[in-house]
Amino acid sequence: MSFFLAHLLSWSALLLVIDTVLWHVAPFTHRVTRVGVRLALFVLFSALIINAGVSPLQAPLLAEDRVAQLGATALGILWWLYAARVLTEVIGLVLMRRIGHSGRLLQDVIGALVFLIAIVAAAGYVLELPVKGLLATSGVVAIVVGLALQSTLSDVFSGIVLNTTKPYQVDDWIAIDGVEGKVLDIDWRATHLLTSAGSTAVIPNSVAAKAKIVNLSRPNDRHGVSISIMVPNHIRPRRVLDALERTLQGSSRLLLDPAPKVVLKETGETMSEYVASGFIAELGKKSEVRNQLFDLAHRHLEAAGISRQLDGVIEPTTRARALLDEVKIFRSLSQDERDQLAQSMVAQQYAAGQVVLDLGEVPDSLMVV
Repeated sequence: MSFFLAHLLSWSALLLVIDTVLWHVAPFTHRVTRVGVRLALFVLFSALIINAGVSPLQAPLLAEDRVAQLGATALGILWWLYAARVLTEVIGLVLMRRIGHSGRLLQDVIGALVFLIAIVAAAGYVLELPVKGLLATSGVVAIVVGLALQSTLSDVFSGIVLNTTKPYQVDDWIAIDGVEGKVLDIDWRATHLLTSAGSTAVIPNSVAAKAKIVNLSRPNDRHGVSISIMVPNHIRPRRVLDALERTLQGSSRLLLDPAPKVVLKETGETMSEYVASGFIAELGKKSEVRNQLFDLAHRHLEAAGISRQLDGVIEPTTRARALLDEVKIFRSLSQDERDQLAQSMVAQQYAAGQVVLDLGEVPDSLMVV
């Protein structure tokens, strides 16, 4: 015990080494445990240096031993830095529990302010430097640095605003000024997006804070999907609307509530734009559902005898001939045989719920649906 009491400063220095090793090496699975261990080590470190006669609130008085004087001064300074580090970790833990991953940037900013205060306090209490003059000098330096880093500081404070208001978070799919992607990270300077092309888009926080942001991940169980179809003006709108409504009914991926809908969005000099839209439950299926809707729209518009070209309406015989070319089973026939078969084809329409073929009934003709 006497040996321990005679080397309190050495034990406190060893405690700092142990803290560093545990923080970087020990396999703590929970952050609460890591912070709790660091807080306990800090309390023990404070008890050791105070019992050794070192106070963080005044300069060490060990003039007879120059080495001990330097060691005590170093430990006094390290106490302030250690305290700043522990306080930063505690604040970060509180922020992470309250606002999640987006609190990391705010934690970094608060941590920087805490360390700055700790450095000034160490200079004033332990080193007994003229803090007022230091603060005045640092204020002038801060103004010069602030003017030089005006753009960077704008990104930093914009990042704080984004993390506080949380228009998006990590793993959200968003669109910022037309750039769409998944949020990978929000750091001091920028927001990092993983685009659908597999590339990384880096958008400065100051730009994101001023831009129009569309969060595609909210709400998380309902995501809009739509397609746009151009049709010549001479086609009656009701025919196009009916064909596109059948298109929406043909997709099982679309949610029934809210109900899918088709609207005539705009009419130009020669072409009209129709938009068919609905909602899906999984954002990752958006591209797949869009492709399906385009394919269904093509089929239903052709089945309704509607051409999207300016040359007019497809004749029934032309539609029948094109249908034979699309079905693989008829490709073994010659061109003349398909032309002859198309002339015998008759279009039939069935209402929803109508029985097309009864169980056990043998039709006397071939049906192509």
